[in-house]
Amino acid sequence: MTELKQKRTRLRLDPEAYVKLTKQVLARDGWRCQNCGASDQLQIHHLNWRSRLGVDCIENLITLCANCHARLHRNVRAPHMRS
Repeated sequence: MTELKQKRTRLRLDPEAYVKLTKQVLARDGWRCQNCGASDQLQIHHLNWRSRLGVDCIENLITLCANCHARLHRNVRAPHMRS
């Protein structure tokens, strides 16, 4: 008999709670990109991506500027990018 893998559920917040969480992440990170230090065009990045079952929790989120975020998703990571 073959064992079936159980699906892992992930924590995904409703839109209102997610907005509140992103503001907490921005404040924690000093409203700066955690890669280059920029303070404009800030975005929130999932360290363990949602597509890989990453959860919406403060420990899994980091502030990046749009350029660093795009670069990371293109797999062109700067050597000093923290993971």
